[in-house]
Amino acid sequence: MQGNAPVALVTGASRGAGAGVARALGQHGYTVYITGRSEVVGAAKAWDGSVLPGTIHETALAVTEAGGQGVALCCDHGDDAAVAEVFAQIKRDTGRLDVLFNNAAFMHPELITPKPFWEKGIEAAEILDVGLRSAYVASWHAARMMVPAGTGWIIFGSSFGANCYMHGPGYGAQKAGLDKFAADMQHDLEGTGVNSLSIWMGPLKTERAMKAAEVHPEQYEQIMQVAESPEYTGHLIHGLRGHGDRFAYAGQTVIGAELGVALKISDAGIYPPSHRDMLGAPPERSKAVIY
Repeated sequence: MQGNAPVALVTGASRGAGAGVARALGQHGYTVYITGRSEVVGAAKAWDGSVLPGTIHETALAVTEAGGQGVALCCDHGDDAAVAEVFAQIKRDTGRLDVLFNNAAFMHPELITPKPFWEKGIEAAEILDVGLRSAYVASWHAARMMVPAGTGWIIFGSSFGANCYMHGPGYGAQKAGLDKFAADMQHDLEGTGVNSLSIWMGPLKTERAMKAAEVHPEQYEQIMQVAESPEYTGHLIHGLRGHGDRFAYAGQTVIGAELGVALKISDAGIYPPSHRDMLGAPPERSKAVIY
């Protein structure tokens, strides 16, 4: 491993947002552990049934080529024992973990199909297992490494779907749950030096999203014109870690585009739109605490 380089774990990073965040952290010199199930191209399918590119090994190589060190670990985040072994290996290899980016989620083939939830397969509910529960499990392991060290960030990749109707109730509940994780975990983490944060990513130029624009152009073609790069959130995470006011964001749910403006971090020279006016804003949390 690379000396004192910061260490990150990005879950669900074979492609899409996870792969983008991993590549961006690689550009900043991180050692990035990449988890996912795709070791060969062919298993993951786009919305039209076509094969999606991307594997954990390709992402790891891209991280290394970007200037960091990528480590691919095959892991089904629905398997608690497999997840535990990922953290055990990180501890054996480096003895530290600076960033956990929770991104792994189950993508049902009918997720973006515009029809009611009861007309979609019941397996669509798996996003609450691999997406919500899996993020809790990974965060539990991360906290047990970070708290003794007195430092670290547990970050959730969320979206405006936590507030507006987006892709159906399962997707919305998963994203809203991640935001609540960030808020409530921060209560428990207060004073430890470890912080949690949920980031609402805007539309992203991922492999799935680009295919969605082909399959449902009436829904996605215009949106994709102002979409963020998959790497953008990774640059925000790095910038936040070095920012003087980083603790002001602890426990918050933030819109990534607005965080970029605050940190003066653009997306390849462009500041993406917030989408706040169209899709809504993170809710205000009560300060009440009940045990």
